[in-house]
Amino acid sequence: MIRRFAFELKMQDKSSYLLAADSEIEMEEWINTLNKILQLNFEAAMQEKRNGESHEDDEQSKMESSSSSFDNYYPEIAKSTREAEIKIKSESRVKLFALDPDAQKLDFSGIEPDVKPFEEKFGKKILVKCNDLSFNLQSCVAENEEGPTTNVEPFFVTLSLFDIKNNRKISADFHVDLNHTSVRHMLSNAPQPMMNGSGDSSHRIQDIYETMLQYPKQGIFSVTCPHPDIFLVARIEKVLQGSITHCAEPYMKSSDSSKVAQKVLKNAKQACQRLGQYRMPFAWAARTLFKDASGTLDKNARFSPLFRQDSNKLSNEDMLKLLADFRKPEKMAKLPVILGNLDVTIDNVSPDFPNYVNSSYIPMKQFENSTKTLVTLEIEEFVPCIPRHTQPFTIYNNHLYVYPKHLKYDSQKTFAKARNIAVCIEFKDSDEEDSLPLKCIYGRPGGPVFTRSAFAAVLHHHQNPEFYDEIKIELPTQLHEKHHLLFTFYHVSCDNSSKGSTKKKDVVETQVGYSWLPLIKDGRVVTNEQHIPVSANLPPGYLSYQEVGVGKHSGPEIKWVDGGKQLLKISTHLVSTVYTQDQHLHNFFQYCQKTESGARAIGTDLVKYLKSLHAMEGHVMIAFLPTVLNQLFRVLTRATQEEVAVNVTRVIIHIVAQCHEEGLDSYLRSYVKYAYKAEPYVASEYKTVHEELTKSMTTILKPSADFLTSNKLLKYSWFFFEVLIKSMAQYLIENSKVKLLRNQRFSASFHHAVETVVNMLMPHITQKYRDNPEASKNANHSLAAFIKRCFTFMDRGFVFKQINNYISCFAPGDPKTLFEFKFEFLRVVCNHEHYIPLNLPMPFGKGRVQRYQDLHLDYSLTDEFCKNHFLVGLLLREVGNALQEFREVRQIAISVLKNLMIKHSFDDRYASRSHQARIATMYLPLFGLLIENVQRINVKDVSPFPVNPSSNVNDALSLPTANQLVTPQKSVNTLDNNLPKDLFGVISGIGNLLLSAVISCISY
Repeated sequence: MIRRFAFELKMQDKSSYLLAADSEIEMEEWINTLNKILQLNFEAAMQEKRNGESHEDDEQSKMESSSSSFDNYYPEIAKSTREAEIKIKSESRVKLFALDPDAQKLDFSGIEPDVKPFEEKFGKKILVKCNDLSFNLQSCVAENEEGPTTNVEPFFVTLSLFDIKNNRKISADFHVDLNHTSVRHMLSNAPQPMMNGSGDSSHRIQDIYETMLQYPKQGIFSVTCPHPDIFLVARIEKVLQGSITHCAEPYMKSSDSSKVAQKVLKNAKQACQRLGQYRMPFAWAARTLFKDASGTLDKNARFSPLFRQDSNKLSNEDMLKLLADFRKPEKMAKLPVILGNLDVTIDNVSPDFPNYVNSSYIPMKQFENSTKTLVTLEIEEFVPCIPRHTQPFTIYNNHLYVYPKHLKYDSQKTFAKARNIAVCIEFKDSDEEDSLPLKCIYGRPGGPVFTRSAFAAVLHHHQNPEFYDEIKIELPTQLHEKHHLLFTFYHVSCDNSSKGSTKKKDVVETQVGYSWLPLIKDGRVVTNEQHIPVSANLPPGYLSYQEVGVGKHSGPEIKWVDGGKQLLKISTHLVSTVYTQDQHLHNFFQYCQKTESGARAIGTDLVKYLKSLHAMEGHVMIAFLPTVLNQLFRVLTRATQEEVAVNVTRVIIHIVAQCHEEGLDSYLRSYVKYAYKAEPYVASEYKTVHEELTKSMTTILKPSADFLTSNKLLKYSWFFFEVLIKSMAQYLIENSKVKLLRNQRFSASFHHAVETVVNMLMPHITQKYRDNPEASKNANHSLAAFIKRCFTFMDRGFVFKQINNYISCFAPGDPKTLFEFKFEFLRVVCNHEHYIPLNLPMPFGKGRVQRYQDLHLDYSLTDEFCKNHFLVGLLLREVGNALQEFREVRQIAISVLKNLMIKHSFDDRYASRSHQARIATMYLPLFGLLIENVQRINVKDVSPFPVNPSSNVNDALSLPTANQLVTPQKSVNTLDNNLPKDLFGVISGIGNLLLSAVISCISY
């Protein structure tokens, strides 16, 4: 039978009961009875909350007594109801602040910025794949004419990036051999370059096989500042035969003549066998890389036609001029074109790109070490010397790029023949007769990875040849005065026809001069453009030759070509994380190295070198940032004169300011967190960084000191306080002083230095905020963070004293800015992770909170309260003072207090009811403050106290009268006389809720 007057009762444990009545009136009576019972139990639970947990058992018995009649009739319903109420009471306590919209805006994850370790950063990465180079003139190169149709001679491609906007070459060269295997065999019998080293394919370099690096076809270029005026340029060379015009002529004819191909092939085979080690310029081509300045690759672009190389326009400067006309068809149409095609594609590089080695041939992540692995080379970028594009060195790199540029030999009378001039470059560490060059020059495709010599391309019948070759050298980590570059010049005979006696030996090359460049000058690597003379002989000890007067010299006898004129022009480019090119930084490092080696330190010299560091180039400063700062702090701990310590600090201030001005302050944060390491402390020899730096900061902050330097110190003071804290921590750990009593950890002199620097900072914060608002604000925040961190390491009574000294510098009626400073300071300090234990020095929360009748509560801001609960007492007193000020100041103070309470409410460490109740008792004096200022705040909707209904919100938040600016005297009995007795019911259960409700209201 279907029941019409039925309803379902669902229980807390998800069970349900179906109840049916005989009439609609009876059903409504049942429902009303159940609602009354539920309401009764809910009121009993709320009463228990108001009376505290200590009455839990009594309240439980009362609840059972009040519902006993219900139990007799509905036992299952009564049981489920009690369980539901207990669960609500224990697990679902309301967090009022969760409803506050301001709470959603607060970040409790931490107030410190996210700091990452130093990492190698790259610009826009481009993967360049070299697929094919083919000319219209082709044939089969095999002797039996069985095989594929290929180019009839070997060609060699060199790729690099040019920036016509900034008029510079921005990458190293990438050498590629795209020749077919049968074409490469044409060079197999060619004589190897002299002293070229073995090409043992099984040799391992940087844990990979040399064979994996022999014929690379993929390169990764990096561009820090992409824009549409960057070009990928390909220079094509061939084996030396004769003039460029003569050799290119067969390739410029459109008719495909097999006879022409056979003739070129025949001449090429002879040239490869006789002159296979020498190259000559042949052609060039270019293409754009980017569509826009955001780095979008122009993948649809193709290489231009292959233009014949002009023997008078070989240099990089000439190439930049040609590229400047690249988008002018009328000018490019005048260039002679060689019929052929270079197939090179570009693509983006994925973050997980596998199997590539960096510019030092070191395998990068995800490298498969197999002889069959296709290896990609990372090509070095020549990053512009601009601080914002520079990064601190993170990997070892020590490369020297050598560029022979020009040889002027048209006036020399020493040699009968010197026209087809080849220049051989070697790197040596001795000038003795039998010394061998070092095997540290990066080789070309098909040869060994490192060689002992390298040759520049040869120009046929040029007595004043230009060169464009780039020679890459791996420098030793330790350079000395004997390291030098040796240039040997050869006249290469291109004509192999025998004229005269057939018995005369075919001489391919004849030495026609020597030149050398010592790599170290005044302790520094020689860079940039150099002009050096050429000698006809090379006697042992040639590096010791020196002019000592007119017609006089010391050292061996040297025969100079053309009267010792500087005939050779070369340039070098250093890419090193070891050697600096900045003279000022070099002088400082050199002085430090000498004193470390035992030389006597002279204070005046050191001060001179320190002062000169202010002129250090910005990009060099950033690149060597960790090394420079570590060395400066090292000098600081060894300084015996105050002048040295102060000048060290001034240099550090300059470096820190430069980093901020370039927007690179993240490097400073990374340095402090990951790179800074205090020197081991030896009491008899050295001092500590934290003590010496504190003293130097005090000197710089004196009114008589340079105000520009002191302003920078204030503005960027966070760095110095962070270094102080880390130095203090390392000092405690490394000297096993962590377990000592806090007042025994640091010396009395350091305590005095900290107190002095705090006192010296205060006038800058409280008196100069109008002239230097940003510097004063930053210094205030940094000082607060420092003092907060001092709680961890120092005697807390000493730290409280510094806080008290700080607060004493402010007064009622201060400008709004100073109130902002003061409450920002309190906000930071009160955000200490152990703020609660700092205010409650005795253990708490282990048992149930006592009934409020049994507690001796501090509910007034007495001296005793502030002594026992220093931070919260100080904060409440300052909030009380602020409530006497105008509206903006009241809002600032209330906001700090409210946000701190929100933090307590959401702190998982104090989530239990007893903890929250104990925390609430710390803020009991707040009620007294609210009563004293009840006419000035809007609490009429939530306050349990009587509020004049005629008072208006606008009146409540209006500006105070003159006599209200004076902080009223706090009376111990004030709260007793004004507080209703019912108020104490909040202490043991919901005190934090009521406080939060009041604070939420008055913050608006």
